[in-house]
Amino acid sequence: MRFHTKVVAITGAAQGIGRQTAEQAAKEGATLLLIDRSRHVHELAATLTAEGVQVLALEADLEQWESTEQAFGAGVAHFGRIDVLINNVGGTIWARPFADYQPEQIEKEIRRSLFPTLWGCRAVLPWMLKQGTGSIVNVSSVATSGVNRVPYSAAKGGVNALTRSIAMEYSHQGIRINAVAPGGTEAPERVTPRNTETPTAQEKIWYQQVVDQTLDSSLMHRYGTLEEQAQAILFLASDQASYITGVTLPVAGGDLG
Repeated sequence: MRFHTKVVAITGAAQGIGRQTAEQAAKEGATLLLIDRSRHVHELAATLTAEGVQVLALEADLEQWESTEQAFGAGVAHFGRIDVLINNVGGTIWARPFADYQPEQIEKEIRRSLFPTLWGCRAVLPWMLKQGTGSIVNVSSVATSGVNRVPYSAAKGGVNALTRSIAMEYSHQGIRINAVAPGGTEAPERVTPRNTETPTAQEKIWYQQVVDQTLDSSLMHRYGTLEEQAQAILFLASDQASYITGVTLPVAGGDLG
């Protein structure tokens, strides 16, 4: 029960790593603030509520500051505090060599995989400073080094940088901030796809190159599981990691990114 009495906010909670993390945190006593742009976040909240978990689910576009600020403000108004923030929103939209990205695609990749974490940290920090305590875990990626995803890599490199910099600013004020860097992770098909376009034959080849490089870079030569990612996230979020801050932990079978 590492999260008994703690309010844990998880973004991108409707599916994938976010949903798995929410379910495992609930089993460990967490009160949950679940934020996602997808309406499916309410389905997860209903399931957890039926199991006796205290949950507030909110829809918000975390790529936008105003929507982010409003969502976290509503969470604090409801629960009175936020003890843990897990910034999980992000993910590759396209997979292609950098010279084949269109400028608008590059901007969308950066906005998807950097700004929700940047805005999430900015929104929650004032509340944690008032409390004098807090833990933030950002979900980055080992794909800061990888093929066919340069804009995504740049965004996640930004996540690593802001993690270290915020830790330097605020760790002496009782706030720990760390990141996990997942490698390839097995997950069910997304209920809300990042990219609704039908891939061309060439795009399928480019994506397969990503898969091949991911498996080759892992010393275990396999994808991880959602549970393996969630366990690492929750360790860094918990008081068991009380002397760890400013760290980006690869969770990628030996791939260090």
